[in-house]
Amino acid sequence: MDLILWRHAEALDPREGEEDLDRPLTSKGERQAARVADWLGQQLPASTRVLVSPARRTQQTAAALDRKSKTVPALAPDGSVAALLSAARWPDAREPVLVVGHQPTLGLAAAYLLSGQAQAWPLRKGGVVWLRSREREGQAQVLLHAAIAPDLL
Repeated sequence: MDLILWRHAEALDPREGEEDLDRPLTSKGERQAARVADWLGQQLPASTRVLVSPARRTQQTAAALDRKSKTVPALAPDGSVAALLSAARWPDAREPVLVVGHQPTLGLAAAYLLSGQAQAWPLRKGGVVWLRSREREGQAQVLLHAAIAPDLL
């Protein structure tokens, strides 16, 4: 199974009285989302399920990909690694899953899957970590398939 973790692109800082979920992308964030979406669009199989946090900034980031997506409340900024893995059906999903979400959850999930420990690994705004599960000689393994930051594209 492939699990692709995509952090939302750069968003405006919260204004007084504004809900965190309502923060939109900045102009730079829109450009970041477009660059990464272009790259992902060339890499992702057509069967990829796209799961998105309900936050406006993640919805805007995912929209740049121009694919059908599903909003998953459990992927909101206060979501847990367990909720993310459950929503993605890790490691048993038959199709690749792209999760558009938030820090620190995405970094914690990547760290947990690659090292076995939930550590606070940073993931840049607009960045992608692509993980792949496989079985080798009867042992489950998680491989880092790709790690991309928007400024590298």
